[in-house]
Amino acid sequence: MKKTDVVIIGAGAAGLFCAAQLGQARKNVVVLDSGKKIGRKILMSGGGFCNFTNLDVTPQHYLSQNCHFVKSALARYTNWDFIGLVAQYGITYHEKELGQLFCDKGAEQIVQMLQSECDKGKVDIQLRQAVVSVEKVANHFEIQTASETYQAQHLVIATGGLSMPALGASPFGYKVAEQFGIPVIAPRASLVPFTWKESDKPFATLSGIALPVTASNDRISFSNQMLFTHRGLSGPAMLQISNYWQMGEAVDIDLLPAENILNIFQELRQSSPKLQLKTVLSRYLPKKLVELWFEQHLLKDQVIAQLSKAELQHLDQFIHHWQFIPNGTEGYRTAEVTMGGVNTDHISSKTMEVKSISGLYFIGEVLDVTGWLGGYNFQWAWSSAYACAEGIIQH
Repeated sequence: MKKTDVVIIGAGAAGLFCAAQLGQARKNVVVLDSGKKIGRKILMSGGGFCNFTNLDVTPQHYLSQNCHFVKSALARYTNWDFIGLVAQYGITYHEKELGQLFCDKGAEQIVQMLQSECDKGKVDIQLRQAVVSVEKVANHFEIQTASETYQAQHLVIATGGLSMPALGASPFGYKVAEQFGIPVIAPRASLVPFTWKESDKPFATLSGIALPVTASNDRISFSNQMLFTHRGLSGPAMLQISNYWQMGEAVDIDLLPAENILNIFQELRQSSPKLQLKTVLSRYLPKKLVELWFEQHLLKDQVIAQLSKAELQHLDQFIHHWQFIPNGTEGYRTAEVTMGGVNTDHISSKTMEVKSISGLYFIGEVLDVTGWLGGYNFQWAWSSAYACAEGIIQH
């Protein structure tokens, strides 16, 4: 049996960052992970360039059944703290849009930085070590892998959610929570593309076409790109609204958010009344999309001077309020993160420790905390990991 101060299960963003803080504070730390290498999700994220944080991070960018839970950790370790660490390592980065920060040279740099930070703290990272069982015995934990038993005063669960199963995602963290009597809020795929209903399948022929839209429901609205795919609708606007979508609900999509279609037609009916409807729409929207509308008889081509008031109103609704009812989502296979997770009412927001079980901690995505698209989930990993490490150091 190996004795150590802290065992962290999960060598992802939160687990590695927590391990580095603890190691550098002279704690003996073992990180266990079933995978072949550390930071696998980091390497895949942001198209391989890792959207590691955002310039504008507030509690409003997070969803949780306890909306106040994120405040303490985000205040104690901010986006600027992490940006400072990135700068110390000479990692160059750029802002893509809406405050999203990406590495210039690739996500590998963030993984190397975390490895270096762990090396500074002499952290023992054990890969290909699937945990078989976890038990609390007296005032310590016993963690059994296939080949070794570890004894630790503190146990940190940083196993992430169910998204991207190809990268080894598993419900292990939820099972540990339930083993210790901590409720888990039903997980679901989050930041995920929508799929077509049978009646909308003709739109699959537009795969690859993107356009700026505003996607809304009665709770929230997002303006960004929307992408047509073979399977449904994707792109940042759709991924964002997926967090706020319920099965059977329509998404209201403004296909031309920067213009007012009624104003356009009012002016053109004065200046160019003989123009065809199809011609006008093709000036403002993707040509293939417009052609499909006419092929599917969703619109009827005619000279714009002949459009009645009712037809103009229909056009206004059709373009500025497309009611898209998804069949569902693509699920965990393509989801960026997992919504739901360990119920935060049972966790200290200051230290990430389970309120009823001394020495047991949950950090990162395994908790019921979901950030918007744009670096917010990584920032939660850094902030929750830091809060946990501080809590253990001061224990």
